[in-house]
Amino acid sequence: MDKIIVINDSVRRDGTGFDKERIQGVPVVSAREYLTNPDFAAMRKLRVFNLCYPYRYQTRAYYVSLLAEARGHKVNPDVMTMRDLHEPAIVRIISDELDDLMTKTLSPLAENDFILSIYFGRTAQSDFARLGRELYTLFQAPLLRARFVQRRKPGRWMLHSLRPLAFNDVPVLDIDFMYSAAQSYFERKRYAAGRKDRFIYDMAILTNPDDPAGPSDAEALQHFSDAAEQCGFSVEFIGKNDYSRLGEFDALFVRETTAVNHHTYRFARKAQADGLIVIDDPDSILKCTNKVYLAEVLSRARIAVPETMIVHDKNRDQIETRLGLPCVLKLPDSSFSQGVVKANDSAELQLALGQMLSNSDLVIAQKFTPTDFDWRIGLIDGKPLYACKYYMARDHWQIYNWQAGGEPDQKNTAAIPAHADFAGQYETLPIEAVPTSILQAAVRASRLIGDGFYGVDIKEILGQPYVIEVNDNPSVDADVEDAVLKHELYLIVMQSFLRRLERQKSGLVAPVNSRQG
Repeated sequence: MDKIIVINDSVRRDGTGFDKERIQGVPVVSAREYLTNPDFAAMRKLRVFNLCYPYRYQTRAYYVSLLAEARGHKVNPDVMTMRDLHEPAIVRIISDELDDLMTKTLSPLAENDFILSIYFGRTAQSDFARLGRELYTLFQAPLLRARFVQRRKPGRWMLHSLRPLAFNDVPVLDIDFMYSAAQSYFERKRYAAGRKDRFIYDMAILTNPDDPAGPSDAEALQHFSDAAEQCGFSVEFIGKNDYSRLGEFDALFVRETTAVNHHTYRFARKAQADGLIVIDDPDSILKCTNKVYLAEVLSRARIAVPETMIVHDKNRDQIETRLGLPCVLKLPDSSFSQGVVKANDSAELQLALGQMLSNSDLVIAQKFTPTDFDWRIGLIDGKPLYACKYYMARDHWQIYNWQAGGEPDQKNTAAIPAHADFAGQYETLPIEAVPTSILQAAVRASRLIGDGFYGVDIKEILGQPYVIEVNDNPSVDADVEDAVLKHELYLIVMQSFLRRLERQKSGLVAPVNSRQG
């Protein structure tokens, strides 16, 4: 994707203008040229870095960002950021969020008032680098100036103001650093020159190599990347520190264990608000990661599930009568067999309930329905994609036995039984070999959530399917879930991204943040 820097026509107080030779590979144009030249209006893929000033409503700088958004260009800062930078209430909220970091960073200062300039996410003073990065993450504008003042309580600081910084107002002593920071910014892989023309779109894949229960191993992630490139995506793997960079991409693929009170949900929310195609979308994360929601929505849709109770302090004594013992207790946000307990007798039941209800107002209780395996049906766009049987871990009632140690991505085959104490064996089947009733239950359950990428867990009892849960972010490990379709599995997922993007670009589907509710 091409990129440009847009600047004011004016010169600095010292008589110098923007030195276009100091930033290689990025054209620098005036605001007037960007706004009036039809060549820019006709460009389909363009990233605009707006260094004009001031950002006030209906100024030239404002219209650069506004028209960039109207033209479908990626712009930094966008209009929402411009508005937020002039909202004292938002600055106060940010000040509260950064309270500990400000105190740690600024407490050594002798003065009571401190100015910090941030150039393309970097600060000239290394002691303030993290604080500068955090502010840039929250407010993406190429040039920022933050003012901090010390509170009445010694050692405590607050963010007094955060404003975009005009190029004309960059201190002479900082000019060289500003150019250096800009050059470093554009030399990153995302902006490096010479990217192949076959890449139409940009995709970020959010991963965490340290995730003990990650949904995909390294080999599967590479397969996803290869398939995405086949579909015309330039792919970059990103981590939790890349939140500020989401605006650089057209699509976000979350391949890290998700949770609502977690950066994965924040990434999905921001990406969707910025108009990216997102899988997992935040709505799916919200619904799938809460067992209380799933229990209610499955019940209302009359989808068969093991007998279930939503438990609270007032009805906890009814569990034994309604479900019998043993029974299974689940925290609302449990996943990967964690936060799930089997109570074998009354004492275990009351002990587990006491612990769980101290952390959550509601708990899920289910009738214990032992089976040798769980069906896992993977779906995308409402259609079955893969089918696996996940067998229980050795001498255990769940797929994973966390007390046995090991790694959750080490699913086992009959030929590799070494980790069977931790994770059960698996069997991958062609979709056509799966009982129709299982597939129908999976499709019905997934449609209650959306049309994203899901894994539906089902127990089969006397030939009847009972849905256990619908998972966002379903597992796809090399040689496990892809054992039947091989590379085609990854290609189908990426083709879904491509179709969604093309529908959005054609105007058939409006970006989420432009819809009227």
